[in-house]
Amino acid sequence: MCLILRKTKKQAPEKQNIRKGIFITFEGIDGCGKSTQAGLLADNLRRRGLRVVLTSEPGSTKLGRNLRKILLTPGSRVGKVAELLLFEADRAQHVSEVILPALESGSAVICDRYSDSTRAYQGIGRGLGVELVDSLDRVATGNVYPDLTILLDMAPERGVGRARLRGALTRIDREDLGFHAKIRRAFLNLAAGEAGRFRVVPAEAAMDRVAASVERVVLAVLKSRGLV
Repeated sequence: MCLILRKTKKQAPEKQNIRKGIFITFEGIDGCGKSTQAGLLADNLRRRGLRVVLTSEPGSTKLGRNLRKILLTPGSRVGKVAELLLFEADRAQHVSEVILPALESGSAVICDRYSDSTRAYQGIGRGLGVELVDSLDRVATGNVYPDLTILLDMAPERGVGRARLRGALTRIDREDLGFHAKIRRAFLNLAAGEAGRFRVVPAEAAMDRVAASVERVVLAVLKSRGLV
């Protein structure tokens, strides 16, 4: 299975990484339901007989759990460059310890947040630039990128409201509504620029209706590759 490799305009074509599994990521603003929908999809695919690894960022390794506390605990003082580097450190460990071994074993990997979150939040939201994020991300990931990305689209006021209802807001959840609106626009622009990989799913409907939409999208991709 060929993973999508991101290239800059001046970068020479890179040799593709060949994996046995398929890599699916969920993206979107805080509160849009990524964790819930990723879990529902994992259950669905397991019922269909696929081996599935469900994971998330940040914090899915021992190192990552320590970094997550620094990155997301309210009151943590983390500069925007340090924030970017910490997210990439978490991802480097995550890829080597969890994602890549699972793909090489033939599993379907479903990940709640991945590189596109860093592109949206740190590259665009924090103003560090997508090119900088991508250059660091190539090192952190070893060019392991998703085959399919589900963008759950939701109005920021709805997402922030949901995040507040669940309590325990993270440091990033606490950003103002304007910041979250900027992140939503960033995700939609990223999706428009890589339409072959992204599928945008409206996320304001009832949970089961969103899950049905996600299922249709994912099954179409799996069937096209002979995996179901």
